[in-house]
Amino acid sequence: MGQEVAKERFSEAEYERFGGRLDDCLLALRELLDRPGFGVGPASLGAELEFFLIDGAGRPMRRNKEVRAAAGDERVVLELGSFNLEVNLTPLPLAGRPFSALEAEARELMAVADRAARSEGGRVVPIGILPTLTEFDFTPDVLSDEARYRALSEGIRRVRAEPFRVAIRGADRLELEVEDVILESANTSWQIHLRTQPADFAAVYNAAQLAIGPVLAVSGNSPSFLGRELWEETRIALFEASADDRDPARPWRVDGRVCFGSGWVEKGAQELFEQSVREYEPVAPVLDEEEPLAAVRGAGVPKLAELRLHQGTVWQWNRPVYDPADGGHLRVEFRALPAGPTCADMAANAAFLVGLVLAMAAEPTWVGSFPFADAYRNFYRAARNGLDATLAWPDRAEPAKAADLALALIPVAREGLASAGVDDEEAERLLGIVTERVRRRRTGAAWQRAALAALGEEPNSRAAMLSSYLDLSFSHEPVHTWPDPAGPLGVVPTAGPDPLR
Repeated sequence: MGQEVAKERFSEAEYERFGGRLDDCLLALRELLDRPGFGVGPASLGAELEFFLIDGAGRPMRRNKEVRAAAGDERVVLELGSFNLEVNLTPLPLAGRPFSALEAEARELMAVADRAARSEGGRVVPIGILPTLTEFDFTPDVLSDEARYRALSEGIRRVRAEPFRVAIRGADRLELEVEDVILESANTSWQIHLRTQPADFAAVYNAAQLAIGPVLAVSGNSPSFLGRELWEETRIALFEASADDRDPARPWRVDGRVCFGSGWVEKGAQELFEQSVREYEPVAPVLDEEEPLAAVRGAGVPKLAELRLHQGTVWQWNRPVYDPADGGHLRVEFRALPAGPTCADMAANAAFLVGLVLAMAAEPTWVGSFPFADAYRNFYRAARNGLDATLAWPDRAEPAKAADLALALIPVAREGLASAGVDDEEAERLLGIVTERVRRRRTGAAWQRAALAALGEEPNSRAAMLSSYLDLSFSHEPVHTWPDPAGPLGVVPTAGPDPLR
């Protein structure tokens, strides 16, 4: 949904014409993928980072348009909720020290956005789910003031007339119904893009489906929502429910609009794009002037604007991306990782995930003999239980604890990074962060829970915890080094919170 959308409501005739254009886009993409040399080039990385805006009391601050204007940086863009922002990092080659470069730019943009937020009386915070959110923060007027987000809301409500029902069971239980997609704004993430050659796409995508389980298990940073303690990565369950446009009486007919998937990819990117068009109704039928078939048959690189727009409203946790830039190319977008706790942690998560994906894509037998159902279960078990999840793995006769499995996979990830030309020192530093996080059992989610436990029944305990989290996040020291909030060096304040200090 990053493309421009100038209107909010559409006629049935516009939906029909858009459907025909999607078919043309798929045919154009098929012909483009058959073109010798298309998409061939060096691997590269890109990333997107989402923030929450908070006020002086740690509550969501609905001023993203003003903060974006104050930032004055085209890399800072609006997100769905008016208390969300996103920053788009500069793509760069995978060889060398790409993760350090992403970390440095993320820190730079975090500072840019934070200075702009301060000018409006607030701050930015990278965290999977803001712990101070309440039910009253999700009214329809919370949507960002842009036509594309209002069009998204209208389009999904056209498909699903019933309320969206959220039911998540963890240590506590959450059940609620909302009339709009605004609950999507409760989730912020760290999304990694890996440029992939068309011939390798199926192997890389399948490797990502397998790798994301253990990586997600060590990356949890969203342990609660609306005051309930739920999953290690509550974002996974919440996002899937908040955009589920399926018929409530027959949800098994198709995967949800936010989903993990239902099988290994066999034919490459085309298979996934065709599935998205076949199984999900358009929600914003904006037609581009380009005729995609004419463009590709004239030896050009088509924009495929309609297909890209539609794909932007189908949120697989690992998503295929077509981009006409640089002569046209494909990417795999890894969407499951949370924002925060620090830029160092996010760079480490990205290195672990990309390294595993590259190593396993080079050895297709890792995936070929492994049931997709086990990869599916791994993903949701990791989201629910984090380091304590029990995960299956191709070379193990018995399931293993996620913490033990992650430590065993660190050398595999190191080999994958080395195969792509990533600097050895860079790989050691970042994978070392993951290793120490696992050994100390200190994920962002674990730190948040410990901080709340130390505060006990103190009024405004979640805002107080958030205040300390914010300070530590801007220290840029990885979460495993943060002081123990339950110990004598704990930094959680016992008085009222002041996130602006």
